[in-house]
Amino acid sequence: MLMETEEADGGGRRFDGENDERWERDAGFVGGAHHRGPGSEAREERGRGGGGGGRGKHPPHLKGREIGLWYSKWGGMRRSEQERKSRAVINMDESREQRIATLLNSVQRDPAKPEVDRPARCSWSLYFDGDEPPEEVKVAPKVEVKEEKEEREIMDDKDLEYLFQESVRKASVDEELKRDMQLKRDNPKYSDMMKFRKKLPSYGMREELVDLVRNNRVLVVSGETGCGKTTQVPQFILDDYIERGMGSVCRVVCTQPRRISAISVAERVAAERAEKVGEGNSCGYQIRLQRQLPRKQGSVLYCTTGIILQWLRSAPRLSSISHLVLDEIHERNLQSDVLLTIVKDLLKVRDDLKVVLMSATLNAEKFSKYFDNCPMVHIPGFTYPVTEYLLEDVVELLRSVQKDYRKPRWKRGFMHGQVTRAEKEQKEAEYRESWPCYAHTLRDNLYHLIQVYKEFLVTLKMLLSVCLYILLNILMFQDGAILVFLPGWDNISKLNELLIAQQMFKSDRFVIIPLHSLMPTVNQTQVFKKPPPGVRKIVIATNIAETSITIDDVVYVIDGGKIKETHFDTQNNISTMTPEWVSLANAKQRKGRAGRVSPGKCYHLYNSLRASLLDNYQLPEIQRTPLEELCLQIKILKLGSIATFLRKALDPPSEKAIELAVTHLIDLNALDRQEELTPLGFHLARMPVEPHIGKMILFGGLLGCLDPVLTIAASLSFKDPFFIPLGKEKLADQRRKILSKNSKSDHLTIVNAFLGWEEAKQRGFRFEKDYCWDNFLSANTLQMLHNMKGQFAEHLLAAGFVCSNNPKDPSSNINSENEKLIKAVIVAGLYPKVAKIRLNHSQKRPFPKVYTKNDGKVCIHPKSVNAEESQFRYSWLIYHLKMKTTSIFLYDCTEVSPYSLLFFGGDISIQKDQDQETIAVDEWIIFQSPARIAHLVKNLRRELDILLEEKIKNPKPVDWSDRGSKDCAVISAMVDLITTQEKDSSSSSSSSSGGSGAAPRGARMYNDY
Repeated sequence: MLMETEEADGGGRRFDGENDERWERDAGFVGGAHHRGPGSEAREERGRGGGGGGRGKHPPHLKGREIGLWYSKWGGMRRSEQERKSRAVINMDESREQRIATLLNSVQRDPAKPEVDRPARCSWSLYFDGDEPPEEVKVAPKVEVKEEKEEREIMDDKDLEYLFQESVRKASVDEELKRDMQLKRDNPKYSDMMKFRKKLPSYGMREELVDLVRNNRVLVVSGETGCGKTTQVPQFILDDYIERGMGSVCRVVCTQPRRISAISVAERVAAERAEKVGEGNSCGYQIRLQRQLPRKQGSVLYCTTGIILQWLRSAPRLSSISHLVLDEIHERNLQSDVLLTIVKDLLKVRDDLKVVLMSATLNAEKFSKYFDNCPMVHIPGFTYPVTEYLLEDVVELLRSVQKDYRKPRWKRGFMHGQVTRAEKEQKEAEYRESWPCYAHTLRDNLYHLIQVYKEFLVTLKMLLSVCLYILLNILMFQDGAILVFLPGWDNISKLNELLIAQQMFKSDRFVIIPLHSLMPTVNQTQVFKKPPPGVRKIVIATNIAETSITIDDVVYVIDGGKIKETHFDTQNNISTMTPEWVSLANAKQRKGRAGRVSPGKCYHLYNSLRASLLDNYQLPEIQRTPLEELCLQIKILKLGSIATFLRKALDPPSEKAIELAVTHLIDLNALDRQEELTPLGFHLARMPVEPHIGKMILFGGLLGCLDPVLTIAASLSFKDPFFIPLGKEKLADQRRKILSKNSKSDHLTIVNAFLGWEEAKQRGFRFEKDYCWDNFLSANTLQMLHNMKGQFAEHLLAAGFVCSNNPKDPSSNINSENEKLIKAVIVAGLYPKVAKIRLNHSQKRPFPKVYTKNDGKVCIHPKSVNAEESQFRYSWLIYHLKMKTTSIFLYDCTEVSPYSLLFFGGDISIQKDQDQETIAVDEWIIFQSPARIAHLVKNLRRELDILLEEKIKNPKPVDWSDRGSKDCAVISAMVDLITTQEKDSSSSSSSSSGGSGAAPRGARMYNDY
């Protein structure tokens, strides 16, 4: 583990007011050199040897700390100089230079577009980076006309099929529904299911629930796990309307936070009603890209929250819906909180709408208060008693193996997380302050053991001991599975290794099942199967097992006490994901997992002092995630001012977070400075993805590389198709590396994997299965990505960017074999998420160091194909996500060329740095370039910006067959330059840099192909 001064200071050594030069000296940025004065070189030479012994030695009069500061300053200056000398050279051959000059002259003299109509300065900042366009080029976007056109087109969308139905009462339909209900009661299957339903706690409150729904516009229903509220309440409402002869006007929609929940609950309700799900029966479901719709009138539809938000674009009043049931609202995810805010306003204009809010018990009062103190009803749970043990109790049980609990030599256990929020810091301070009083309450024989864990040092070894204790002392006499809750994948895999290393677990009497999104789906299905007699099941899971899935045979729960949460740090503009202490709601859900089939036991691995300080529930997602995508949804739904709307939320996000999101969208030019949607913003808001990914999709369509870009976009907005098999991690990494084909790109690795899957699938099921197995790919995820690509293509076709909804349409993929252009499109979408690579000449760790402008030194995530890459052609990476866990990690990164950054990055400037002529992107990504070439590139960039701006305002595909058209000529010139290899400055400077002919440290070696 390297603990250098640079890391401790956030990426750069500091000395006497030099804090602002952190990036220049340590991260390899040479912006400081870009503006150096004429005397800086002489001063540098004097600093190197003046007043003291030879080159690189400090002046003899310096002492102590002054010597260290001198070496720090000299080292920073030396690195800056090396970086300056090793800048890539932007150049082109004479014939290409002449062609581009001729092209620019013809374009600029086009009589159809006089020079006066073009702005003097046109770059991404004109249209795509949010600067105000000059008055002469401001054109009011015809968004209203576009919206009307798209609304007409979208009326035929299958996603809106259930929404756009008649809700008029029809006596004939009412009678038909009553007859159907009577026939069901005579059905033996229905009768058997009714016997089961009557045993549920919710069924005993049927009359009360129906009466409350009839007489109130909003009702909050709280209930424990297993009470049946999700499956029964919508049925109670529907059956009541049918029995009263009003079934034709009853259309119940029940939202679910997860896709799997919507499907499984709908299938369960259909089974209870002796029907098949969908197919025109009384119950169906709808999720993204998948639906089984019920009959038009007198029905229940389960759907994800996102479907309702999509419906609101086309039907702001949801006029055809009679009852809206919002389930699992206590989870407080982003979409459900937004929907709550919208529904509260919707009730002001829909007197006939009934709303039922269903929640866990802990915060039901909060929802009631938000909806003007609406009535609440509580349904008791249907669980067996569960005995709970805290850390004190666990240590007492394990006293026989207390020798295993020596205080670790290292300071961090798996439970240790970095405190990043003020309210959490306050809790930790209170914990430390209360510790002495708490310690005095412990018996002497427990004090020593407990204090080992007072700083979160619960280890995986202790979890192993708890498992062994349960198996050896309890389960010998009782059946039941063990469920272990851990924060993340690394903890799950390590505990799994510890378990299988024990001799007793190597027999057929145990089955150990890790449960995580990175695991293959086929393995996860074992979780729901009850093992044969004499076989014990141990499930190791994250919080996915709290609510998303139910494992019926669990009797013993080991609660690690932590949960990984993502938080957005608005001060540093970075997401963090660290283990946090569970909330009381989490702990209660975990305990409840143990009491579904018999009396159970739950072992919480935190002490009673910690338990007393747990929050009631997790921080709502709206307060801990970036808000850009949500802001676009607010605008497309015409909900008014972004800040005004968000202030009405149940728990509003901070003003800083709102301001930052709006600023980012203005920089992206999705919003103008009045916070209205621009044409680009309108298209991005229509896309069911995060704004940067949406921009990437648009550019993929415009630049003729649609299919690979859609694959990348689908993966970034859903998940990559690779899984990690326990015990084969290194082999999986090797397979991923092979699939990268030396592209130095996680994004293109997924493209290659997807193409291989498509080829294997065409050959037959066996080939597809073997391909996925050999390359550690999930066939289900790949199929989902395939479906998403089709949906994205439909959006592009509706908007006019492509002429076919087929992602592989030849006219949309004329450049799909051009790897460098695909990387440039990735830059167009993800910029300014750029990192600089600096070669590391250490023999022990030869992997390059990576830096970002704002964070200094960062790490490439170990899962990346670039994580252990030692040779790069270029000095820059573009990445999708930056996350702070134990370090700051970059996820999904791709090496990109200078021309990609010049054409699709920020503002371009041309300056002279000492003897170098340079061209820079946003004044920090700097390349060498002769002045004439730099101006040529800048002018071509300006024409490209104008062309793309026009294409966004008035979408139509590029006609690649018309080589004489301006569109084709400008884009072809850009593609030609991106495809060429840049020359390296080190070839000309190496001979003079040291006499050995070797490139200087940090120089980038590019090969000509």
